[in-house]
Amino acid sequence: MSDESTRFDRLPATPADSESDDRPTREGVLEYWSDRFGVDPVTFEGYTFWERGSGKIWAFADAFDLDSPVDIEGLGMSFLRTRREHWKPTTDAAQRFGRAADACVIDLSADEAAAFMAGHDQEIPWDGDWGYLIVTHELAGRTEPIGVGLYLHGELRSQIPKGRRREF
Repeated sequence: MSDESTRFDRLPATPADSESDDRPTREGVLEYWSDRFGVDPVTFEGYTFWERGSGKIWAFADAFDLDSPVDIEGLGMSFLRTRREHWKPTTDAAQRFGRAADACVIDLSADEAAAFMAGHDQEIPWDGDWGYLIVTHELAGRTEPIGVGLYLHGELRSQIPKGRRREF
């Protein structure tokens, strides 16, 4: 695997299958989602994970099997960033898989959710772990994931990408 930003390489299943000690594996991705957010690994059955560039992980609903590597522009959805000290789920991943989370989830009021979607940081009480959280809000009687927040020192920092921020 190289750090080429123009091709996708399927993640190895386990560290034993990897050619590099610092490369993420499918096992590591499932463990992260389970340990951090309480998402059962069975949630990701039917998905393969691919790396494009350095630590940019994509999830692909594998309706058919693809050989690795693949030279294409996009494959599935952007899912996780792994080449930092702390792994970070993407907004797309939080919105798609956040309903399955039962840990590190913070539910916001209507005003808090509107500020979060606009990209504003807010002082919000939270008695859980610091770090990346799945942010939810109740819509039409259901709790829905709206994105990823970073909680540090009593502040929830919006991680909504600039191009997706909205004022309500």
